[in-house]
Amino acid sequence: MKNIFEIAASCLHSADVKEKLRLTHQARFYLEQGELSFNNSCAVADIACVKFPAQPEWLAPRFVPKRKLTAPGGVAAFFHAIAHIEFVAIYLAWDILYRFRGLPDEFYQDWLRIADEEAQHFELICQHMADLGMAYGDLPAHGGLWELAQATADDLLARLALVPRCMEARGLDVTPGLISKFEKLQDTASIAVLERILTDEVGHVERGSYWFRWVCTQQDKAPEDSYRNLLLAYYEGGKPKGPFNREMRIIAGFSASELDWLEAAL
Repeated sequence: MKNIFEIAASCLHSADVKEKLRLTHQARFYLEQGELSFNNSCAVADIACVKFPAQPEWLAPRFVPKRKLTAPGGVAAFFHAIAHIEFVAIYLAWDILYRFRGLPDEFYQDWLRIADEEAQHFELICQHMADLGMAYGDLPAHGGLWELAQATADDLLARLALVPRCMEARGLDVTPGLISKFEKLQDTASIAVLERILTDEVGHVERGSYWFRWVCTQQDKAPEDSYRNLLLAYYEGGKPKGPFNREMRIIAGFSASELDWLEAAL
């Protein structure tokens, strides 16, 4: 039997991109074959031990150059940014299952499946970028997503609120509009990539919502109050800006009152 936490440590503590992808897919295979152990006896290393590849260069968000889709190289640059989000999302899925122990096996199974789907997204985008003459690492990227992981390394409830139920949920809001832009450009290849990612991300956010509520129940906390309080405590400006895709967020586990609060002015 292979151990999920040992595989997670290998994925998180190595900067080798190809090996990370291979191990992620292999772990999903072990899971589906019933060959994966959830014995959590191995120690948890500090989040500072997590390693990323040397490229792309990470910059503060305000220093990452922005290009319009219609500008030369604009589509390739757009997908490089999306590739980086999906690549960091592999780490986020592995880190949440590695760092937080003593939870039901289903928690670890869910986040392993999510890690595998994020790896599939990354590979799909990299192939699309290759067709556009670009490779991952050719442009700088920002580390905002991972900064949230570092800030919530000791707080599972905050991690669930801020990563799947905030940053990843943002994709549900903006991706339909991005697909519309590519429809105007008649770029069917780009549309196919974005539609695949959007379909999977609804499920990822839903799992975040499910486990957020589960942890709240275990801690005897009210989920909606906890969500609001965590965003107010951690999120710059108190909460993310809209507009919000109510239909998709409802499917992904948000309550109507949560959405009403997000849409209301502070």
